[in-house]
Amino acid sequence: MTPGGGSGPMKDCEYSQISTHSSSSPMESPHKKKKSVPKRKWEVFPGRNKFFCNGRIMMARQTGVFYLTLVLILVTSGLFFAFDCPYLSEKITPAIPAIGGILFFFVMGTLLRTSFSDPGVLPRATPDEAADLERQIGNTEDIANGSSSGGYRPPPRTKEVIINGQTVKLKYCFTCKIFRPPRASHCSLCDNCVERFDHHCPWVGNCVGKRNYRFFYMFILSLSFLTVFIFAFVITHVILRSQQTGFLNALKDSPASVLEAVVCFFSVWSIVGLSGFHTYLISSNQTTNEDIKGSWSNKRGKENYNPYSYGNIFTNCCAALCGPLSPSLIDRRGFIQPDTPQLAGPSNGITMYGATQSQSNMCDQDQCIQSTKFVLQAAATPLLQSEPSITSEELPLPGKTSISGPCAALTLGQPTPPSSMPNLTSDSGLTDIIPLKEEHEGHQFLTPEEAPSPPGMLPSGSPITHSHTMHVLSLASQDSLHEDSVRGLVKLSSV
Repeated sequence: MTPGGGSGPMKDCEYSQISTHSSSSPMESPHKKKKSVPKRKWEVFPGRNKFFCNGRIMMARQTGVFYLTLVLILVTSGLFFAFDCPYLSEKITPAIPAIGGILFFFVMGTLLRTSFSDPGVLPRATPDEAADLERQIGNTEDIANGSSSGGYRPPPRTKEVIINGQTVKLKYCFTCKIFRPPRASHCSLCDNCVERFDHHCPWVGNCVGKRNYRFFYMFILSLSFLTVFIFAFVITHVILRSQQTGFLNALKDSPASVLEAVVCFFSVWSIVGLSGFHTYLISSNQTTNEDIKGSWSNKRGKENYNPYSYGNIFTNCCAALCGPLSPSLIDRRGFIQPDTPQLAGPSNGITMYGATQSQSNMCDQDQCIQSTKFVLQAAATPLLQSEPSITSEELPLPGKTSISGPCAALTLGQPTPPSSMPNLTSDSGLTDIIPLKEEHEGHQFLTPEEAPSPPGMLPSGSPITHSHTMHVLSLASQDSLHEDSVRGLVKLSSV
């Protein structure tokens, strides 16, 4: 064997191995598709929200005003630290920039925490849960009946619960398909039901609810202190410079201080007023939504007293600011589970979600086949049974074979269960029943002329009595009726 001849087969062998691994058969393509990374829940979230950092940050879609808030805080604080703090730390105390820095970082931390967190969004009902809820309130049956009747009225979409002796109504959300818990409301901008909904704040770019209300309150409260702090020390800076060089020269020397003073002057009133309003709400344990609607009264003796208030300002503040933080209910970073086939429940006239039309048709055909088999078995059973009143001593009919064995112990007219009969779906099972017609054609039934005389006219020692004659006639008529029933049912099943 030459070296060149030995290398050729080796190369072919290597080439065949490489081509085998590189080629993909049609059976391997589905497995490769299954290896795709599953989507997370935030990617298919039904609400009008924006997500960042793989679902860790959640905001509303309208975030333009939020960026304006960031710019105002960053620019005003930056000018203060750049142009005012050096002079103030030299003339007064170095603690001024330190205190200002602490306030600034606290404001930015609470703002981002409020804007980037889940405010308490309630998950929407799944199709199965929505169908079950519709069944509970009777909406499906009323719509079916209302299509034919003219005076249809939808059922009430509220429930009543008692909280601390006060009746509270739970409203039904047609978008989320749930009964909202107490103090929850649907935000029209975010298109979500939010637990303990306070309001939608465009300045923070998010809803304010149960999970971020304390951070929102800390933000506006700390922003009030920062605005007052910057405004006060900017005025101090201008006054100190004006004492040295005059007022106009002081304004020319520090134009940034003028801009800071103008921004703080026009914003401090709204920020401080908003902080005071929410301090009142926290002390009475109310929300902005409840206060605007006038849902509750602060006086305990009135009929519409606030059932959520603890009756103490300190306790209300501690419950709102220091209570446990509830976890998020939407699990926005969780993976979407693949759809699994649902088990078919009892038929109650309601379409089950997840079932296709072909599956329902197959179920109907199977049920029809099972019902037809049972009816065929019930109709064919008397043909295979014998009358227990006929004993071995009595004479059988001419041309009719007597049946003995276990079937003789059964009572006439009682069909056996389907499990005791052979499978009628096969061809052999149907042929066992259809030839009964040919078997009965050879039977010789008694005519009225051939019937024996009454008992008194019979000769002595005759084996057939009057009761036996009537029994034979009744048995023959039953056989003919069952034969007709079997022929009709076999034709029906074949159709």
